[in-house]
Amino acid sequence: MQIRVRAPIPTFCALALTMEACAPVQPAAIEEASAEPQRQEFIAQSGHSPPFARMSYEQFSRTEAIAIATQEWRLFGQLVYDDPPRTGFDPESNDNPNRSPGIWERIGEYWWLGQDASRRESTWTGMHDETGQGIADGRDGYYAWSAAFISYVMRTAGAGARFPYAPAHYIYIDLAKDMKLGRTSGWAMVAEPVDAYAPAPGDLICFWRNSKRPLTYDKLPARRFAAHCDMVVSLEKEQIRVIGGNVNHAVAMKHVPVTADGRLTDSRNGVLDARYPWFVVLRILYDG
Repeated sequence: MQIRVRAPIPTFCALALTMEACAPVQPAAIEEASAEPQRQEFIAQSGHSPPFARMSYEQFSRTEAIAIATQEWRLFGQLVYDDPPRTGFDPESNDNPNRSPGIWERIGEYWWLGQDASRRESTWTGMHDETGQGIADGRDGYYAWSAAFISYVMRTAGAGARFPYAPAHYIYIDLAKDMKLGRTSGWAMVAEPVDAYAPAPGDLICFWRNSKRPLTYDKLPARRFAAHCDMVVSLEKEQIRVIGGNVNHAVAMKHVPVTADGRLTDSRNGVLDARYPWFVVLRILYDG
């Protein structure tokens, strides 16, 4: 049984347009990914990952990635968040699922498994920083975990060295655009414009989150911008289902309207989903 989220839940991401708490507004020193994937560096940095992910026992497949994202959605109670985005925050932080028993530890696993071992973010949880101290009320946005969730799904699904595991979405969005422009090679994603490409299951769709700095596909790559990405898990008639992390402080599903041929935008009305400024699709290059 699906539970639809209606009650306000706190958010503290200062620049957020929505309740989608994603990359920190001022992320802590994020090293840019190398020009091309480096397998030896990946192996060195993924030492705390399980062997099946570190050595990719199976092909990197969309079926596996979708199954992993869907499993995490079920763990959080099969939440569906189709309300319009809200701004502001509710000061009652006790309502924050990030801090619930059993949930803050799971978010810690997204950080631990989704980030490279050398990153301090790999020691964060849903309610603790790298020293084990509790995250103060009002600082949740700085420790937002939506990119950690995507990184966790990709690493566990066997993307190996071909995905830049990062605490901010802009890292892989920029690399995907560089792939499209032919400036780099070997990565497992290519940026596609929302008006020309219909996202397939396993792809990522992304929106920007800074009302003072509108961002378009043509302006990519663009350093250090706030964004959120969801994974497409199924196609339906004129809508797609997507799952993302840290959506209303949970792993949640959204239904996103698309054109008859599956694109996020049409030539007359622009992006069909009035709730979010979707501006790029990351086409994931699965092995199968």
